[in-house]
Amino acid sequence: MDRWVWYALASMAFAGATAVVAKIGLATVSADLGSAVRTAFVFLFMLAFAAVVVPNDEYAKLGRRDVLFLALSAALTAASWVCYYRAVQQGPVAGVTLIDKGSLVVAVLLAWLLLGEEPTPQLLVGCGLVVAGLVVASRS
Repeated sequence: MDRWVWYALASMAFAGATAVVAKIGLATVSADLGSAVRTAFVFLFMLAFAAVVVPNDEYAKLGRRDVLFLALSAALTAASWVCYYRAVQQGPVAGVTLIDKGSLVVAVLLAWLLLGEEPTPQLLVGCGLVVAGLVVASRS
């Protein structure tokens, strides 16, 4: 199995655990405060991680365009987290997480339109199954 698949599987496991742990952490505080505290910790953890694994010469490669798009990605992440934390606090973790995974369809569409990544037939079937799962789960 390719290395990226292992990273993706680890990401899946961490993201699933994150939803449950977040719900517990939001028991007595607002979703907005919880998201802000979580984000502060993510920032600290990522700074420490980068200090250990990023070679010094890598920083010189960081251009304005890179920073612009990474900043845009951060803004989109922040908007996603605000909505996600409010949803997790108010709704069932399984339902919120399922709907959140509909982001696969958005990512495939944007990767096709903006990056020229051609979706394979298998990927399109997978997206269809995700949408079907969302429809089925939303009716229960």
